[in-house]
Amino acid sequence: MPFDALFLSALTAELTPQLLGARIDKIQMPVRDQVVLQFHGRGFSGRLLLSASPGSPRLHLTNAPLQNPAQPPMFCMLLRKHLSGGRIAAVTQPPLERLVDLTLDCVDELGAPVEKHLIVEMMGRGSNLILTSGDGHIIDCMRRIDFEMSDKRQVLPGLLYHLPPVPDKKSPFEETEAALVEALQALEGQKTLQKWLLERYRGLSPLVCRELAYALLGDTDAELGACSLETRAVLGASLHRAFAALLGSPKPVLLVKEGKPWDFTFRPVGQYGSYVCQEEQESFSALLDDFYASRDHAERMRLKTQTLHKAMINLRDRTARKLENQRKEIAAAADRERLRQLGDIVTANLHAMTRGQARLTAVDFYDPEMKEIDIPLSPQLSPQQNAAKFYKDYNRAKTAQRVLTEQIAKAEVELEYVKSILDELERAETEQDVQEIRAELVAGGYVRDNDKKKRMKMVPTKPLEFHASEGYLIRVGRNNRQNDFLTLKDSQKGDLWLHVQKLHGSHVVIACGGRTPSDETITEAAMLAAWYSQAREGQNVAVDVTPVKQIKKPVGAKPGMVIYHEYRTVYVTPDPKLPEKLK
Repeated sequence: MPFDALFLSALTAELTPQLLGARIDKIQMPVRDQVVLQFHGRGFSGRLLLSASPGSPRLHLTNAPLQNPAQPPMFCMLLRKHLSGGRIAAVTQPPLERLVDLTLDCVDELGAPVEKHLIVEMMGRGSNLILTSGDGHIIDCMRRIDFEMSDKRQVLPGLLYHLPPVPDKKSPFEETEAALVEALQALEGQKTLQKWLLERYRGLSPLVCRELAYALLGDTDAELGACSLETRAVLGASLHRAFAALLGSPKPVLLVKEGKPWDFTFRPVGQYGSYVCQEEQESFSALLDDFYASRDHAERMRLKTQTLHKAMINLRDRTARKLENQRKEIAAAADRERLRQLGDIVTANLHAMTRGQARLTAVDFYDPEMKEIDIPLSPQLSPQQNAAKFYKDYNRAKTAQRVLTEQIAKAEVELEYVKSILDELERAETEQDVQEIRAELVAGGYVRDNDKKKRMKMVPTKPLEFHASEGYLIRVGRNNRQNDFLTLKDSQKGDLWLHVQKLHGSHVVIACGGRTPSDETITEAAMLAAWYSQAREGQNVAVDVTPVKQIKKPVGAKPGMVIYHEYRTVYVTPDPKLPEKLK
């Protein structure tokens, strides 16, 4: 993403008047590489998110809900000790650097005023969050960098803080028009303008370089080698004006491709044409908050669930292979009747057989045409033993079919249960959701409880609650255990129960209260059932609707598994905005 120095400059200019003089009330660290400063200032309060995540370093105001860990990390405790109650005195960005220095007026243990700096470095894999004293010595940092990790710059407690090494490139805003024209005219060989800009100047993202090439030459891949000296002179003058215009009137622009947020910039772009839609946002903070909220949440939940997900994927594949082998075995056992017939034919021809015979040619009296057949024999066995072997194989196949039928039924239930767990993991929204799924798997013996320490008793979460347009309460189960409790214990027999047809998903219950919901309410509940299921991305999804009294749970059934026979089906298309609207 083009979170370059120019974008950061526009963002810093927006944040400065909101943050100056603000007092830090709370400091939170919801995830390992993010810090949130809750503050209040002159008629304004909010939360400032500082992220040193390698994949999405940034800072901006946020309204996204955050879930704090039970035990705050040590770095969070350190920041609370030094910065709680402090006031933001300055927000500065060194020229063309991807870092912001928050200067804070604080007090020490004796109540004396001291100055502290909280520096956010947003440089991809080198991103960091560093706390320094007023004289520039590092108190601590989120990621410590020693001599083995880097011989150019160390970031360790006690060392003096230095800015990151500046690349050997020019500033586009210090370049004169004459120097630009001279550099362009001296260029030899084939090179695109956007590549030349990226190699020569610092502070410009690839997107900005491509946009400059598109605006000045009409093509993002335009070659400079094809331009005459006169053209290069004109290009140098135009480029000098374009550099100056980069800092003027920045606008937060969201780029949307195929209906989904794709990128963002600090100014409108023309290089994508109609392929990408551009939506101007109300602020840079709102742009970043919306852009990263769902992506960061998805990434955090992926990390939280990856161990369980991998275990369930392995179990699913192993169960599927076992089921396939069992089906092959039962298909082979289906021809057991022929073994009994061959035993009868051998028995009828014992008088014509001798020990050591490898094959018997005899009339097949089970064939309407009474044709002769060749029956392979074991030379080591006597004629009587060969006949007995056919009967023994027949009985073994008969027993195998009965046992395999039972095993296949169990394996099919097991496979569907594992698939339901995988669906739950995909839809898990909070860490507690993941903990409840893990607890279910531990109780079922699917995973081990590796935490030998005594766990705190986990308060079970409640089903999601929504209010239909007509006011009916609609509840949606989050996991298998919650589905069982919602459907079988916490609902009235006259309530309506909904579930996506023949797919895994949440149990949904409309609390009717003795009334009959309209089609509008049932449609809204069905859309919720489709959204919280495997059919989330589908269209015309079939959803079954039946009274709760029709739902039964077979004895010994897995969590979340129920049966019903009387129902009607409605067809809906999930709406991603409906859950938020009805919450």
